[in-house]
Amino acid sequence: MMELSRLIVNTVLLRPYVFFFLAVSLMSASRVLGWPRTSVLFGVTWIIAFLCEWSSTRIGIPFGDYFYTGTTVGEELYLSNVPFMDSLSFTFLLYASYCLALLFCLHWTNHTSFQPFDLGTMVSWPVIGLTALFFMLIDVVIDPVALRGDRWFLGQIYGYPEPGLYFGVPLANFGGWLIVGLLSMSIYRLLGSTPWLVARTSPVVRRNDVLLGCGLYYGILAFNLFMTFWIGEPLLGVVGCLLYLPLTALAVLKLGRVI
Repeated sequence: MMELSRLIVNTVLLRPYVFFFLAVSLMSASRVLGWPRTSVLFGVTWIIAFLCEWSSTRIGIPFGDYFYTGTTVGEELYLSNVPFMDSLSFTFLLYASYCLALLFCLHWTNHTSFQPFDLGTMVSWPVIGLTALFFMLIDVVIDPVALRGDRWFLGQIYGYPEPGLYFGVPLANFGGWLIVGLLSMSIYRLLGSTPWLVARTSPVVRRNDVLLGCGLYYGILAFNLFMTFWIGEPLLGVVGCLLYLPLTALAVLKLGRVI
């Protein structure tokens, strides 16, 4: 027990940015979804992410073949061969992607700062599809710079047996993120209609709480783009910026209609 406590503390100290992003996501999610739904969404996402990482490091499904180096074993918490902070990161990344999808799909007006909670709209297939797409898209920026973790404070925690096509990352990895996003949101949709959750749901969705989640998405994006340029990868950074220009323009246009 003492060793577990030490590893948990060391994990927080070693990866403070991960737990900052997690704290912001939980604060926003508790307001948008309420704690019961937040627990279900984050719990489902973490379980699926961990199982997919565990599977991929053994049989290459769904992210493709990759491995964790184990360089931080004894310094931070691992579950089997997977760093805890890595599978945990999927939770707030999916939630932030979900908020961005809600920004596009909910029918906000200039006259109200909230929407009645409509389960059908909150977990509609367009919302689920956009969430998974935005979830995969942010990994297109995150994964290449994380792969170069030996050049910044992340460390070289994982690698691929063979370099992939996209700045060393295999394209299968991005397909895996899409699968994790779709699976997590689909299961959340299925569980979300249970009477226990319906009875514990806030009657409204407040616009500013959703916008906090969108801000988290772009905060994580900005952090990773900054690290990309900081380690001396200007081409990778420019590609990431260009990739997000159309989405950001659409988000700004949508934002202009709801504020």
